[in-house]
Amino acid sequence: MFKFLPTAIGGSPFAAALPAALRFERSRRASVAAQPLLELVRLPPAAVLERLGVDGLGLDADEVAARRAEHGPNVLAPARRRPFLLDIARRFFINPVNVLLGILAVVSWLGDDAMGAAIMLAMVFIAVFLSYFQEARTGRAVERLRSLVSTTATVRRMPATGADGVRAPAAKVEVPIEQLVLGDVVHLAAGDMIPADLRLLAAKDLFVNQSSLSGESMPVEKFAAADAEAATLLEARNLCFMGSNVVSGSATGAVVATGARTTFGRLAGSIGGERAPTSFDEGVRRFAWLMIRFMAVMVPLVFLVNGIAKGAWIDAFMFAVAVSVGLTPEMLPMIVTINLAKGAMAMAKKNVVVKRLGAIQDFGAIDVLCTDKTGTLTRDKVILERHVDVSGEEDERVLGFAFLNSHYQTGLRNLLDVAVIERVHADRRRRLQEEYTLVDEVPFDFTRRRLSVIVRDRAGRHFLVAKGAVAEMLGICARVRVGEADVAIDDVRLAGARRLARGMNDDGFRVFALGMRDIEAKAAYSLADETDLVLTGFVAFLDPPKESAADAIRALADNGVAVKVLTGDNDVVTRNVCRQVGLRVGRCLVGPEVAAMGDAELTLAARDTQVFARLDPAQKVRVIEALRRDGHVVGFMGDGINDGPALRAADVGISVDSAVDIAKEAADIILLEKSLMVLEEGLLEGRKVFGNILKYIKMTASSNFGTMLSVLGASALLPFLPMAAVQVLLNNLLYDLSQTAVATDEVDPGYLARPRQWDMGAITRFVLCIGPVSSLFDYATFALLWFVFGANSPANAGVFQTGWFVESLLSQTLVVHVIRTGRLPFVRSRASLPLTITGVLICLAGALLPYSPLAPKFGFVALPAMYWPYLALILAAYMALTQVVKAKLIQRFGLL
Repeated sequence: MFKFLPTAIGGSPFAAALPAALRFERSRRASVAAQPLLELVRLPPAAVLERLGVDGLGLDADEVAARRAEHGPNVLAPARRRPFLLDIARRFFINPVNVLLGILAVVSWLGDDAMGAAIMLAMVFIAVFLSYFQEARTGRAVERLRSLVSTTATVRRMPATGADGVRAPAAKVEVPIEQLVLGDVVHLAAGDMIPADLRLLAAKDLFVNQSSLSGESMPVEKFAAADAEAATLLEARNLCFMGSNVVSGSATGAVVATGARTTFGRLAGSIGGERAPTSFDEGVRRFAWLMIRFMAVMVPLVFLVNGIAKGAWIDAFMFAVAVSVGLTPEMLPMIVTINLAKGAMAMAKKNVVVKRLGAIQDFGAIDVLCTDKTGTLTRDKVILERHVDVSGEEDERVLGFAFLNSHYQTGLRNLLDVAVIERVHADRRRRLQEEYTLVDEVPFDFTRRRLSVIVRDRAGRHFLVAKGAVAEMLGICARVRVGEADVAIDDVRLAGARRLARGMNDDGFRVFALGMRDIEAKAAYSLADETDLVLTGFVAFLDPPKESAADAIRALADNGVAVKVLTGDNDVVTRNVCRQVGLRVGRCLVGPEVAAMGDAELTLAARDTQVFARLDPAQKVRVIEALRRDGHVVGFMGDGINDGPALRAADVGISVDSAVDIAKEAADIILLEKSLMVLEEGLLEGRKVFGNILKYIKMTASSNFGTMLSVLGASALLPFLPMAAVQVLLNNLLYDLSQTAVATDEVDPGYLARPRQWDMGAITRFVLCIGPVSSLFDYATFALLWFVFGANSPANAGVFQTGWFVESLLSQTLVVHVIRTGRLPFVRSRASLPLTITGVLICLAGALLPYSPLAPKFGFVALPAMYWPYLALILAAYMALTQVVKAKLIQRFGLL
């Protein structure tokens, strides 16, 4: 038999039909045209065979070879891998920061600044290659899909003509599934997986598990007859899709799609394709372009002002290059990687696997979490939830009768029978088996839609116990058990029984009725004995929510995240699950309604819709794209292969512990714990990571912008460069090193309270407000050096450049403590110990450099002793004013 995992359906056309012919002959073969799959759903089996150009008796070797030549083998399309060097180049050029750093590294190298060039290239190298190795695993999803499909299928084939010219009749043969072709007739039995997309030709008691495909937790009943009522492929009862599995019964089906043309193959292609840029990707890109726009204005101005004022154009050019490096957040890739890696390690301690580092920030930024139902919010396990009498009260006798029926039936036990047996305690199971022995059974069939067993008790009395569909069972019951008495069914009691069953159905239960009667002992029993039964009660089955689902949804709401359910299951069941987990359901849309909507209409409808039911995989993707178009950062949590496209379409794809391997491969984050409460921890960790990344961006961008304002004015006013090019680069490097520990810092609780996204307007506003404050105290330092210490001529340029270098480095390193928090620094919020230590060490290094043996190499000179008290006053005033401006910004615009 063939073994592979369940998959899903997409809904596109299949490659199938040939011109009408009862018997396919190569001489009359025509090219295959695409036929909508729903057309075959509505045709009877004979017409399906006619469309396929076969007679259903079996294909011979020549026919098989011809069809395989035209359509290819029944294998998934191999993944098209991008060559290694091309992939590395794409990762380099897709990020403007990487491109800018690469250009500046080349310019620095040409300008004899090999150290600066090496530093910048190292940053690019780390960012590009870490991204490659972290995300390479996802590229293997398609290969995993292919490896899951293996061994053989049972197919009807026509043997070759013998030497005497006589052809033997068709026979069942086992063939490798990759050899299946369109028109092959496949035989299915209980336990088999479906090897290709099939249109059923005949079926007997066939139940198929396609929960991973459709989201339905219960096995689906399949028929061979034409289905004129099916509005979507998922609703078609005569289609079996590659990857679903047979729970019980048997069937034959014609292959209507193979390989990459199956829904399984289309999903493999969607999982292996290029994913859309996420919120995090777009944010980094927009920030990079913001800095490039600053540079495009400031650097040419610095170059022209210095060149015109001083006439030394070469020196002016090299200084402008150094200024451009100073404006560039060259450590941004490293800072981002360190923060994301730290977040990933923190999540790993909670048994959460982070496959794509950027997903950490996206996790914290999501404001809408879309989730599948089956296996995600629910356990993906059918349980017997209720066993009630006709008045709706729990009744242990009903459970006992259900156990006898499920335990003693001799066919293949389905999930419902297993649920009944598991519900009965082991001691009671043993007692029931000792009390009753099996005599005979009347097997299940789809006409009666029930199964009966005949048992004998210790006293020798015989009982018939039947379990089946409510309508069919009510039709054979003449009495109803009320308490200890059996009374005749009248219209009132019949209506009450129907109302009770319908109410449980409306609550999302799958309901069966139980009936029994005393029966005379005889040699054999038949359908005629299923009469005059006593209706004893009902059993109701459910796929229950995970224990942590309700708490997790409540925690998400408390943290500003709206939850929407996207499922292939029906809306009644989904509403019931939502009620159980505390998710308020206002509006609900189903798949056909989504399909009828345009993109703009769907975007509006998604705003106030909490449940989307009866969706196929493509419709899940459309809903996610609609939410993203509306400005939301969207997460999707799913566990099935059919969730693969949605996991890829979301800003962050989340898979759960019970998911199939392919869903885990397509996801960005995998929750290995059964508890969904780790979702809240992941959200907070993601917001913390983003908060620390944003600290670096705010501090670096505002400081660099203020420095450039100072450089621009000093270049116009001074007869010498305000700072040597090598000093600018050294200043920038030391400051960036002090920020490598920002990943260890804590984030204000108020910042973690709601989703955080990239806001370029807020970043720009912060830079334009805080940057000039920095520049104001730079000019104060200029005045101090010019007027107090006489550094006002080229002969004293060393004192001026050294003094500004020290003030610039210390001010931007110390002001980190003000900018890093929305609260009062040092009093209500303190930086982490590693960040404090690195800041102190960098300040000490900057203060000692003018007195060290390295001073001449960088053009430093010893500063006057009286410079330091003045510097302390400047730094204190700078930090105080920055705190005031920051507080005003927060008061007016809120936390950034």
